Amino acid sequence: QVQVVESGGGLVQAGGSLRLSCTASGLTFGNYAMGWFRQAPGKEREGVSCISWNGGRTDYVDSVKGRFTISRDNAKRTLYLQMNSLKPEDTAIYYCAAARSRFDSCSGSWLSIARSDNYWGQGTQVTVSS
Repeated sequence: QVQVVESGGGLVQAGGSLRLSCTASGLTFGNYAMGWFRQAPGKEREGVSCISWNGGRTDYVDSVKGRFTISRDNAKRTLYLQMNSLKPEDTAIYYCAAARSRFDSCSGSWLSIARSDNYWGQGTQVTVSS
């Protein structure tokens, strides 16, 4: 059984930083693209960033480029999202996702749809105060 668990959310002032972490078990972590999605109240879940199985490719939604950095440590089975220069509009529940298939690659297309057949965590709340 695949389990995905996020941590690291919290309350931060605008301009501050947070680092989210995600661990995944029950799958060969290093074989799968991983990503972060977020969902604000009243909005659909949107893709934030993804990373290929070996970290060689990353992609970001335009609104976070230059502020967020995704990375992974396959030996630790952990995915990270370093978030700097946070803005109130970054407030959302952040979800970690593992691609359902090892043939799915990190891309704008993969980020554009929060596929129900991805492996999802329960989410971690990020709140940015102005």
